[in-house]
Amino acid sequence: MRSFDLAPLYRSTVGFDRLFSMLDQASGLEAPSPTYPPYNIERTGENAYRITVAVAGFTDKDLSIEVREQALTIRGEKAAAEAEGKPDYLHQGIAARAFERRFQLADHVSVKGAVLDHGLLHVDLVREIPEAKKPRQIAIGSGSGPRTIEGTTDRQAA
Repeated sequence: MRSFDLAPLYRSTVGFDRLFSMLDQASGLEAPSPTYPPYNIERTGENAYRITVAVAGFTDKDLSIEVREQALTIRGEKAAAEAEGKPDYLHQGIAARAFERRFQLADHVSVKGAVLDHGLLHVDLVREIPEAKKPRQIAIGSGSGPRTIEGTTDRQAA
């Protein structure tokens, strides 16, 4: 038994819909993800990442990158060639079909920039954790002095 029914959880939780959709995707309940174009995801630093997508034949005008609600979407669509300038291929092995590739970003991950170089689109990401979310050290005081409870010391309360 490899599938789980999450329907009872949908009825009793609020705000976890993104988590449940990710679980549905991981369990294969949704359509399989496309394999075109191929891509790599690499860690380039402690809080830095790079997604590299093979987009041979596409120019920067044919590509668009969008971030919406923690999802990075890369789209590619070749501009329609004019009929008289279209080549007469004997064999066409280089795919130039339109594509859309989505990546789910973790919290506090943002896109730093993108570069198209030698048919590879490099999208640089960085995780910037806000100061309020970073771990902090709490000083531990000594227990030598009397504790105060509602304006009285421990000895007076007893």
